[in-house]
Amino acid sequence: MQGWADGIQNALRYIEDNITQELDIADIAARAYVSAFHFQRIFGVLCGMTVGEYIRSRRLSLAAQELSRAEIKVIDAAVKYGYDSPDSFARAFTKFHGISPSAARENGAVLKSFAPIKIKLTLEGGNMMEYSIVEKAQFTVMGVARRFNSETSYSEIPKFWSEHYANGGGEKVMGMFGVCIDSKETENSSMDFEYVIADLYSPLKDIPEGCVTRVIPAGTWAVFPCRGALPKALQNVNTRIWNEWLPNCRGYKLGGNYNIEMYTMPADDPKDNYSEIWVPVEKV
Repeated sequence: MQGWADGIQNALRYIEDNITQELDIADIAARAYVSAFHFQRIFGVLCGMTVGEYIRSRRLSLAAQELSRAEIKVIDAAVKYGYDSPDSFARAFTKFHGISPSAARENGAVLKSFAPIKIKLTLEGGNMMEYSIVEKAQFTVMGVARRFNSETSYSEIPKFWSEHYANGGGEKVMGMFGVCIDSKETENSSMDFEYVIADLYSPLKDIPEGCVTRVIPAGTWAVFPCRGALPKALQNVNTRIWNEWLPNCRGYKLGGNYNIEMYTMPADDPKDNYSEIWVPVEKV
């Protein structure tokens, strides 16, 4: 568990040491010994915000400290903390602090402070978590795909599902799977990932217009059952995977840059719904 905490803390320290430099998510994730794809999801669960939100909050907090001490001009603060123009800096600063950068230079200005995050994983005994380690052969899914930015995906992906069914998409793709794939596994994109509302692909059937196929490689999966009303049941298990299971797992590490949600038909009573989260893993 300590090694896991140290990896995340190394990433946070790297952010802090380079807060005024251009930061790349791949470089940050490397300090935590995981891929950028997995790091962004782990960070969101552990810290309650995206990596980008954290970096912006730290930069705006530090900029305010310098402005309040009259150590820097507004235009210089904008450049130092990564903004393209004084106007974009002023908008972000005002939204964060509630006052303009120039007002922050006045005596007695009230500003917000955002301290660096420190990760501490603690043992909370006795909680059982059900999972199984499963070997799966290669399989292919077929569905509708859309790219998402990690910073807005939690709100945008549910909208994607709603739009899919509202537009009659359930007649083409019922939605047995929600497949999240790192952009490097498909097309080149530095921050975005692809999400596919998918079913198992049958080579005996034509691929409907607007649909794609994606091959999921053979490998080892940690499969976590989720029971209860969606999306809460799924979100609760997802949080426990990163907070409890993975930090305490000794035999496996994260594998391929994708993860899968598996859904069954909705039950009459939402509390009886059953779904699963599949996380690719490798033996240590």
